[in-house]
Amino acid sequence: MDLPDPAGALNAHPAAADRLPRRRLLAAGALALLASRHGATAAHESAGPVLPRERPANLRLSLVEGDGSNPGSGKPALLHNLLKGNVTALQLMFTGCSATCPIQGAIFADAQARLASADKQLRLLSISIDPLSDDAPALARWLARFGAQPQRWSAAAPAVRDVDPMLDFLRGRAVGADRHTAQAYLFDRQGRLAFRTVDMPPGGELVRLMQALAAAA
Repeated sequence: MDLPDPAGALNAHPAAADRLPRRRLLAAGALALLASRHGATAAHESAGPVLPRERPANLRLSLVEGDGSNPGSGKPALLHNLLKGNVTALQLMFTGCSATCPIQGAIFADAQARLASADKQLRLLSISIDPLSDDAPALARWLARFGAQPQRWSAAAPAVRDVDPMLDFLRGRAVGADRHTAQAYLFDRQGRLAFRTVDMPPGGELVRLMQALAAAA
């Protein structure tokens, strides 16, 4: 199972305590506890753990790093390569958004500050749903606006044809001007979607989920 029940595993197999590293056992319990607390306040039916975990299509992206390097043209990147080996919190946004997206940016900025001394494999990724408008300079300005740091927070835009499949996979559609949810989507080190948060998750809660997911891997 992707989200093991530590108590159930120990009851069914008494020797499991000797086989499972204590840190992973505690991390799995912490992740399950956070998931239960998260589910109690979920605004979406899709919020909470994703079981079984799912791997997205390997989208081709135009990537801008958090330091705004090479803003004139995005760097080609494959989504699977960005996700693999990292625990990644992904958000949907577009730079022309004036309602939820600035709040989402502030949430990621708060999470980044809380991750200042954390493993660099805990990553933040903002993906635009408006690739026609969000070229590399626009994404670089978005990152600079919120103080995004290199090796921690990047932004990217997919091809126009890939926007709808991406929204469908994440269940990220919403009614209204913004057209997308304000959730964060957490991917494990194998590049699989493992958790969907509620809308506007507090930065501290987002970081705790990321750390628990990393420790349980």
